[in-house]
Amino acid sequence: MTAPVTRAVRRRVTVCGTVQGVGFRPFVHRLATDLALTGFVSNTASGVLIEVEGPPDGVARFCDRLATEPPPLAAVTGVGVEDLPVTGVDDAFTIRSTDRSPGRTLLPPDTATCADCLRELTDPADRRHRHPFVTCTHCGPRFTIATGMPYDRAVTTMSGFPMCPACAREYGDPGDRRFHAQPVACPDCGPRLRLVPAPGSGVRPARDADALAAARALLAAGRIVAVKGLGGYHLACDATDARAVDALRARKARGGKPFAVMCADLDAVRRIAVLSAAETTALTGPRRPIVLLRGREPDGGLRLAPGVCPGSPHLGVLLPYTPVHTLLFGLPGDPPGPRVLVMTSGNRSGEPIVTDDAEALTRLAGLADAWLAHDRPIASPCDDSLLRVRGDGTEQVLRRSRGYVPRPLRLPVPVRPALAVGGDLKNALCLGVGDQAWFGPHIGDMGDLATLDAARRAESQLRSLTGVSPELVAADRHPGYHSLRWARRRAAHLSGRAPVCVQHHHAHIASAMAEHGLDGTAPVIGVAFDGTGYGDDGTVWGGEILLADYTGYRRFAHLAPAPLPGGDAGVANPCRLALARLWAAGVRWDPDLPCVAACAPEELTVLDRQLTRGLACVATSGMGRLFDAVSSLVGVCHRAGYEAQAALELEAAAASAWDADASAYAFGIASGTCDPAPVLRALVADLRRGTPSSVLAARFHRGVARAVVDLCRRARRAAGPTAVALSGGVFANALLEEECTALLADDGFTVLRHGEVPPNDGGLALGQLVVAAHERQKE
Repeated sequence: MTAPVTRAVRRRVTVCGTVQGVGFRPFVHRLATDLALTGFVSNTASGVLIEVEGPPDGVARFCDRLATEPPPLAAVTGVGVEDLPVTGVDDAFTIRSTDRSPGRTLLPPDTATCADCLRELTDPADRRHRHPFVTCTHCGPRFTIATGMPYDRAVTTMSGFPMCPACAREYGDPGDRRFHAQPVACPDCGPRLRLVPAPGSGVRPARDADALAAARALLAAGRIVAVKGLGGYHLACDATDARAVDALRARKARGGKPFAVMCADLDAVRRIAVLSAAETTALTGPRRPIVLLRGREPDGGLRLAPGVCPGSPHLGVLLPYTPVHTLLFGLPGDPPGPRVLVMTSGNRSGEPIVTDDAEALTRLAGLADAWLAHDRPIASPCDDSLLRVRGDGTEQVLRRSRGYVPRPLRLPVPVRPALAVGGDLKNALCLGVGDQAWFGPHIGDMGDLATLDAARRAESQLRSLTGVSPELVAADRHPGYHSLRWARRRAAHLSGRAPVCVQHHHAHIASAMAEHGLDGTAPVIGVAFDGTGYGDDGTVWGGEILLADYTGYRRFAHLAPAPLPGGDAGVANPCRLALARLWAAGVRWDPDLPCVAACAPEELTVLDRQLTRGLACVATSGMGRLFDAVSSLVGVCHRAGYEAQAALELEAAAASAWDADASAYAFGIASGTCDPAPVLRALVADLRRGTPSSVLAARFHRGVARAVVDLCRRARRAAGPTAVALSGGVFANALLEEECTALLADDGFTVLRHGEVPPNDGGLALGQLVVAAHERQKE
């Protein structure tokens, strides 16, 4: 008896998501070949297009496994399937060239060197042994080298490096993990390293392996080297060499701001920091961010210089994420070098990170003793990302850049094509259309022409890679912001209409709502705590309890305001903020108070005149400014050399006494106002009793958390919401955020905390985007 013939079927499959530059086509080819199917796969501007033909059960298994077994760096967001007539014309399954029809696909972020490439890098028998640019479809640069889409070598900065025959064979072999890996190269055809000495440094130029060896020797000798990475230059020095660290701090005019350090391996990390399992996962994952860790007593002779992170409760640590970094630390048999390096952004304070080689030689002149450069251009600047791991193992991203950008976020509400420009601090742009939003890389503070130019380039690159042509522009309401002025120019050019101006703290809360997938049909209680945000009454807000959705907000309660003497000059002098808060609370400036003792008599006289007459003073309800004031009042920090220094050092003091004292100060809460005057009076009284500053700091943190819960209870009784969104830069404070979360959860609230979107102004643009979309819907 003849067996029945199984009829073939043919299907067209469209795969959307991050499916280019990640080895998706060879994965599809192997899957179809294993299942004995015919057809083809091709990249398109919208993703990956597949036509597959064969027995029905084989085609069904193929479609199922596409979404469940993708390559490591792929992120499938949608699979569409359409039945087609059977053709019978395909003899095998093939990979076709890229279809350049219009559409949109997703480019993966840059990722750390994978284990396979590291094995080749360290294997003397491999042809890529010690190759500083070893990469494959599972790792390496993507976003920072891409100049357009669809993602092919011709639209990357690797287009100027023709492949040698060996690399071309790998690139064209569907069975090779370097099949269509656009950055693929080897020592015969790839980029080249060079060491460029500073004039008069006495250092000799070098190339390739000699350049790496010379750079390692310079670092071991206490010199400062500018190292070109994936998204820009770093300034590196031996983190255990106090003279080198102090020299770098002085040259960069960094004040007391902590440096991040790069450790050669996990063993080195464990010798300088306490490391949990979740923190290990964050450190070693493909994104390789800077992770904030708790420092530990030196172990095995590895002692960081005091100037690495003075006064900080955390140590920022990252691991090597490029072959250049790995080789800089050295392979077995190399002369020894430092095991921990300071690795800070290659720029002068306040400027964007340097990416161009010629520009690096001028902008970093006087900072570096030598440059370890290479000739692969960087298309998009991209600073290191920064995060902390909470006690429950969840991550809070504080700077979203390399490793995350340009991965999209799914929006809970549809938006028209729009550009949100963020704020003036920690600036990051956001493009959105439909149900997707793309953050650009961290840009920094919009204070000079170089940063504005970086923002313009970031927008252009993001538009090129996403295909989004904005129809509206959103910005912060602050009339003095550089970002608002830029937004007006962009809006006039793009649509001829004014930008949608979104209140700062409303944007913070909307950002948290959007990250958590809320559609905005029900309001939330928004706790927006930061240092500065333009308020509806023209004063500086920042201690806000809002009832908010995407369409609007109501200011339910706020921190009682106090004068901010001297604007930015006041922020840089926490002792003045403390005196202003004492003045507002009716507490005398007695000489025994640390904040009084920190000021010269003439300074006290001028400040008293300012406050009495209201000269050069603006009212502020900023919770960040209250943290600064308390930091000085208890004797922790009187003069700030960088943003949030006083608050960070207050958090460090509180952490040291957190388990020793569980009491809390009580705020005065009435008529929508949270008054810190009772807290200030209690702090003064405890100071005079000789209570340690660490205990005072812990009691203050707990007092703020209890005030948050009290205010949220009142908002729930008055308006009904049971969800609380915590947002704003103050919630980068681990002690405060985790204490607020625990107390609110115990009281029956649903707590919305930031994860992948920063709580500070780096996440502001996402909130602007969704609020602006609703604003324009009203028109």
